[in-house]
Amino acid sequence: MFENLQDRLGSILNGLTGRGALSEADVSAAMREVRRALLEADVALEVVKGFTDRVREKAVGASVLKSIKPGQMVVKIVHDELVEMLGTDGVGVDLMAAAPVVIMMVGLQGSGKTTTTGKIAKRLTDREKKKVLMASLDTRRPAAQEQLRQLGVQTGIDTLPIIAGQSPTDIASRAVQAAKLGGHDVVILDTAGRTHIDEPLMIEMAEIKARSKPHEILLVADALTGQDAVNLARNFDERVGITGLVLTRMDGDGRGGAALSMRAVTGKPIKLIGVGEKMSELDEFHPRRIADRILGMGDIVSLVEKAAENIDAEKARAMAEKMAKGKFDLNDLAEQIKQMQAMGGMGGIMGMMPGMAGMKDKISAAGLDDKVFKRQLAIISSMTKAERANPDMLKHSRKKRIAGGSGTDASDINKLLKMHRQMADMMKAMGGKKGGGMMKQMMGGLASKMGLGGMGGGMGMPDLSSMDPKQLEALAKQAEAAGIKPGSMPGLGGGMGGLPGLGAPKLPGLGGGFPGLPGLPKKK
Repeated sequence: MFENLQDRLGSILNGLTGRGALSEADVSAAMREVRRALLEADVALEVVKGFTDRVREKAVGASVLKSIKPGQMVVKIVHDELVEMLGTDGVGVDLMAAAPVVIMMVGLQGSGKTTTTGKIAKRLTDREKKKVLMASLDTRRPAAQEQLRQLGVQTGIDTLPIIAGQSPTDIASRAVQAAKLGGHDVVILDTAGRTHIDEPLMIEMAEIKARSKPHEILLVADALTGQDAVNLARNFDERVGITGLVLTRMDGDGRGGAALSMRAVTGKPIKLIGVGEKMSELDEFHPRRIADRILGMGDIVSLVEKAAENIDAEKARAMAEKMAKGKFDLNDLAEQIKQMQAMGGMGGIMGMMPGMAGMKDKISAAGLDDKVFKRQLAIISSMTKAERANPDMLKHSRKKRIAGGSGTDASDINKLLKMHRQMADMMKAMGGKKGGGMMKQMMGGLASKMGLGGMGGGMGMPDLSSMDPKQLEALAKQAEAAGIKPGSMPGLGGGMGGLPGLGAPKLPGLGGGFPGLPGLPKKK
């Protein structure tokens, strides 16, 4: 979502940090570029003006211009103002009220209200252990009520029975009463939308609010809305009185202006963001983490949380034990690739790793994008069970059959097998008689504890900070033999081959079975 803005701001601020001293003219020139970058990202003009004015006022102060590293001070000011614009702290859905807590969903037609209603209900059911009732108040859009009912069937969450001919306000009253009688903790009202804001819509929303007395009124808005997001948010807030925002399609290729504008204009927090089509793809909005990503500082906390959610501890433990014995077949490689895909793929992981945002283009240029991993999974899936367990069986005739089944060619298969051999050799070297204990220690982190302290190597990626110089030297020789130059890709080990990053051993990486990523240091 924020890639273009990230690239623009990154180049502007890098120009400042690379200079020994700054003048007011330097800061003013940089702020003009920041202003242009934000406007191109569809941030509202009034929001951009206020943002750049505040940054300029703080950045031209004597304490900044005369500091040891003025460029870095300016970057900090920009970061802090971004956090302030997005909301200082993350705010979740408020359930601190007498049951049933009424949540009213409002927004334009097509913004994703119904799907978001289902996602929130599932989230509250799974994470908060709440009993939720969903009710559709949309009597105009064909099959809108049936759509919510189907979502209820899909997620196993109660929906209000449909009675033809009832008005939206009557449905709202019936939903609240049904929730009380059914012992529900939360009732979510999915209201109707329009293609644009009009008076009948606002009157209907006000009547529903008066009848149901909602504790939360969440405005659901498409993150791709652009400049019109400001008018949308302001109108709903003035007429209905929203308590928070939910942005959908944050995984799209929009410019991100809506996220930056709507919070600043309404003063209401962005509570949740939709990051995909699946019912589980709804995340809390953390302003500081988003600001870190926009400025290319990474988001290691979200990365660890994703790892904890997506990596199966039992599978991690089983694979750790297997790899500790020096065994690593194509089934294991496929499992590692699938885990990386579940966490957002190479691009998603890189975007959340501190200092690695600028490496994404280089990695893509080297051909190490997510399409490569999809192709590799297709190749592995086209093999027999015996071939996956014993890759040495793959001779010319078998490769020809696999290439035909996976839509690839022999060179793709050879690249995959070469990568697997490199990783298998590493596993065998680390899992030998002398290294067995060390291997088990490195592998056991993720399997035993799914937190920061348990990400130390996970599934094959050692924590370099715990190794002595001789071990590092041995790894460096193995990397050189595999054609990977130390320091060429800091913290990534060439991105492939399961080798740890040799350029920057102290850089916190991830482990958890991702080829080439070092493990997070264990908690002390």
